[in-house]
Amino acid sequence: MLEGPKVSQSELAKRFGVSQPQICRIIKNKERILSEWHRSGDPERKRKREGKDAALEAALLRWVEGARAADLPVGRPLLQLKAKQLVGAPGRPGPEPSAGWLARVAAFKKPPVEKGDVEQPVAEHWAGAVLPSLLRSYAPSEVFCCGETVVLLPAGCPGARLTLLLCTNASGSEKVPLRAVGESPRPRCLRGINLEQMPWSYRAGSLGGLTAALFAEWLREFNEAMRRQGKSVLLLLAKHEAHPYLQLSNVRMVFVPPATALAQPLDRGIANDLKGHYRRRLLRWLPAECGTGQPTLLDVLHILAQAWGDVSPMLITSCFHATGFIPEAGTEAMSLSPAHGQLSREHPERDGQPAEADGDEGMVEGEDAAELAAVPPCPSEREVWRSLATLRRYLECQATSPDLFQAFYELEDAVHMVSAG
Repeated sequence: MLEGPKVSQSELAKRFGVSQPQICRIIKNKERILSEWHRSGDPERKRKREGKDAALEAALLRWVEGARAADLPVGRPLLQLKAKQLVGAPGRPGPEPSAGWLARVAAFKKPPVEKGDVEQPVAEHWAGAVLPSLLRSYAPSEVFCCGETVVLLPAGCPGARLTLLLCTNASGSEKVPLRAVGESPRPRCLRGINLEQMPWSYRAGSLGGLTAALFAEWLREFNEAMRRQGKSVLLLLAKHEAHPYLQLSNVRMVFVPPATALAQPLDRGIANDLKGHYRRRLLRWLPAECGTGQPTLLDVLHILAQAWGDVSPMLITSCFHATGFIPEAGTEAMSLSPAHGQLSREHPERDGQPAEADGDEGMVEGEDAAELAAVPPCPSEREVWRSLATLRRYLECQATSPDLFQAFYELEDAVHMVSAG
């Protein structure tokens, strides 16, 4: 309008409902305003508002541009996590970034979309060329895949569902302990528990979902576990705003293109197999025998740990093979020994002959009746389950290693097998 026919400033002020001095200032600063408008990433922006910390905005903007150049996901949770890290850096104290400010940073200077980007077969190229070259540098036991799945909680537990973070290697030889994310920040049933020695871990998330901060915490713990083992591994995962990229010493993170997200090993059968074992064990829960009523969140976490142990290495390897996430010629030898928790039903042998059950050879005549009365009676199933509950509680409070629970789970399965006849 300023380039067209001459119009008085008073007429422009009446037309736009502003004062004449404001029109005068706009005309005077026309070049500067147009220059800043062209440099802005959002052409619909109507007001120019400066942030309280220009250096922080510049540092965060450089990080956003670098992440987008590397084709990494950038969302509000990840931005908030990075902004908190920058604010908490030495010599940079400041207020916590607000959600509105993060939204403006995320929308600022969006990268232009090239015309041919959508037509490029990125997923096919990644699966046919990039993935095989990555796998050639690692053994199947060093190729890990992680992802999330959701399970429903029985009535009486805090919240309606749990989000499980699953991670396993391609050979099935190492299943990382489950990380469960729920809605309750401090469940009552977990009080007094030595949580560091449990075969699972629990965190509270936003509406029971995994957040970028929780995933970053898990990544650092996983990297530390690999460092203690002296291993350098490859971690394949889907792009998601809750999956931040971290530079780790022993874990190389590689994001799978979105087009192939549904073809990951966890989605090909591993997660469903875990849920099947979870439902089976949950239905096997016998309130009358256990004497504890409905299972608590603590019971559910133990059941999930047992279900995760029930997922066989052979199934895991077949799912990795089906998706191409394992080297074709690099399959490691599978152990044919029985899985943990599966006890043999065969009778033991003695000197190559089947052992017979030791029965009473007959009572000695005149045996003292008092000695017979002193023999303790066989406990009922209810007493056995109460004893197991007492033993589990003792381990929850005093255990020094998560491996102790594997022996307890096997004992519990053996009691279930005997009680089932």
